[in-house]
Amino acid sequence: MTHVSGRARRVGDDINTDYIVSSARKRETIDAQILKRYLLESVDPGFAESVRPGDLLVAGRNFGCGSAMEVAATTIVAAGIPAVLAKSFARSFYRNAINNGLLPIECDTTGIDDGDAITVSLEDTGIVVANARTGKREARPPLSGIAGDILAAGGLVPYLRREGRFRATPHAPR
Repeated sequence: MTHVSGRARRVGDDINTDYIVSSARKRETIDAQILKRYLLESVDPGFAESVRPGDLLVAGRNFGCGSAMEVAATTIVAAGIPAVLAKSFARSFYRNAINNGLLPIECDTTGIDDGDAITVSLEDTGIVVANARTGKREARPPLSGIAGDILAAGGLVPYLRREGRFRATPHAPR
């Protein structure tokens, strides 16, 4: 079992990848270590400076919509944020998150306020999200199959370094 605990950093619905990192910034560089200084600057100009390693990004619906550039996910990881909790994700962002070692959790984020202490427990039976302020706990299904394996390895590159190739799973055709 793995635990991730951190301070909730709240954003709203429809946070697109250009809100995460603006197109203008991506034209200058795609180095996530530089881009993390501009994380969510169009939503909150002081956001990047206020992020502490271990903070958890908490969003509404359709997080990561827009362009499918993976630099949005890598910039969040570079800022020290290990997980994003959202009511729903754009599919391309969801896959980019997993491939880059960022845990995307679809859950009910209603009632999670900015600054709340959140714990995410990854167990064989599922993912449990707990809010210390409200006492609310929500159980979600585990990430399974290849997505769970990639995330457990820390992302796609570490997975392929370890495995050498994609392993056949009961859910994937051979």
